[in-house]
Amino acid sequence: MLSVLVFAAVLIWIDTTILGIALERLADPRAGLGATPGELQWAVGSYALLFATALFAAGALGDRYGHRTILLLGLVCFGAASVWAAWAGDATGLILARGLMGLGGAMMMPTSMAIIGATFPPERRAGAIAAWSASSGVGVALGPLLGGVLVDHFWWGSVFLVNLPVVGLALLGVALVVPNPRLAQRRRPDPGGLLLSTAGLAALAYGLIEAGQDTDWARWNVWGPVVLGLALLALFGVYEWRTPEPSFDPRLFRDRRFSAGNIALAALFFAITGQMFFGNFYLQGARGMSALDTGLAFLPGALGVAIGSGLGARLARRFGVAAVSGTGLLVVAAAFLANLAFDVDTSLVWFCTLGGVSGIAMGLTIAPTVAAVIAVLPPDRMGAGSAVNNTVRQVGSVLGIALLGTILTTAYRDRIAPALAGLPPAARDAAAPSAEHTRAVADALHRPDLTKAANDAFIAAMHVTAASAAVAAFLGAVLLVLAFRARSTTGVDTAAAAAPKSPAWIAPGS
Repeated sequence: MLSVLVFAAVLIWIDTTILGIALERLADPRAGLGATPGELQWAVGSYALLFATALFAAGALGDRYGHRTILLLGLVCFGAASVWAAWAGDATGLILARGLMGLGGAMMMPTSMAIIGATFPPERRAGAIAAWSASSGVGVALGPLLGGVLVDHFWWGSVFLVNLPVVGLALLGVALVVPNPRLAQRRRPDPGGLLLSTAGLAALAYGLIEAGQDTDWARWNVWGPVVLGLALLALFGVYEWRTPEPSFDPRLFRDRRFSAGNIALAALFFAITGQMFFGNFYLQGARGMSALDTGLAFLPGALGVAIGSGLGARLARRFGVAAVSGTGLLVVAAAFLANLAFDVDTSLVWFCTLGGVSGIAMGLTIAPTVAAVIAVLPPDRMGAGSAVNNTVRQVGSVLGIALLGTILTTAYRDRIAPALAGLPPAARDAAAPSAEHTRAVADALHRPDLTKAANDAFIAAMHVTAASAAVAAFLGAVLLVLAFRARSTTGVDTAAAAAPKSPAWIAPGS
């Protein structure tokens, strides 16, 4: 049974990283959809947005109707959305399909964890959770490699069709060997909270992304959605605070370690999601690397995360979360700053080495911090705390792709504008949205100097974006160290302390 759940979880993590390899192709107006930077931001962000906001609803539905039932529905939703995404005729269709995939992923993650908690005895549960969690490292490593092979040999839509055999085998395995536990005391649905959180995040992300397209924060269609999104999220917090059984419990943030740990993790995912966005364009666009070579270049980072995650929990038991996770996050910030030395001809050995070091640092940060923020809670609140932790990380990803993507787009447009000034209006408008569009116009006009200008402008924009990501990671590290600087005498710094308590389950069944 555990192997089936792990197999299904790998699907979520593969799809988290595989799209990044196809972004350059999707932006190409000749071989892809000619998607603008804003549309690509939404293609990535819609997945994380629906994933973040639907987690609580999926868990509540699993409590009521059985977690296997919701897991099966999530797999079906994920598979159907993958087919839609593969044959999307335009960027809008791709964005909608990706959002539906995020919804399917949200239905799969909490239900898998709930099934493990219901079926494994306490002495085996920690090992089962560790094996399930290890699927993230496998998926993150496989995603870029699979994406590289598929994009190089087939069309961009093949990166979504690869999900179908995994979905088919997972459906068969879940139906045959996975039980269908439900909670004896069922949580009530929270449609008000789901609506407010989804609308608030969507409006905020829309405003941030729109800023990159208009390059003018004074326009009402930029500041209006941002203000609306912040207001809806504030209303969401008040609503959940006053709800007797909230899906997202803001009271948990009264614990300073829980708050600091979650904010630090959000800052980390904010930074690394933005890096994924500009890193693929750097390798495939500015450097002209193939999709497969790009996937291989990212492999040291993915392996580093897996290695760091294994080391993190052991080191934290000895030295504490502040020393291990705080140092890890500082190293991540330093790695982002090292991006400022990158140019078009920077050695790939240096790129891969830096990626490996950064990946290990991410693993050292994530594993101990997640364990520590869950362990500070009483046993009966660990489930709610885990859900909050997952949601906050996904929110960090949504805001990372929205804000850092906008910084990248705005900085590029500012720097490429002088090179486009002498072009005819139609060519100038066609070349302005992104480096990919500029290169396409340069090829059509036989202007190699314009291609060089596009690469130089992109590298400069990437430096600004990397520095912004470094600031976010550094602030997260400072907050984490301040909150965890004193070793706890209750053992909350250990990963083992985060093992969940058995909930009150009724007998598994259909």
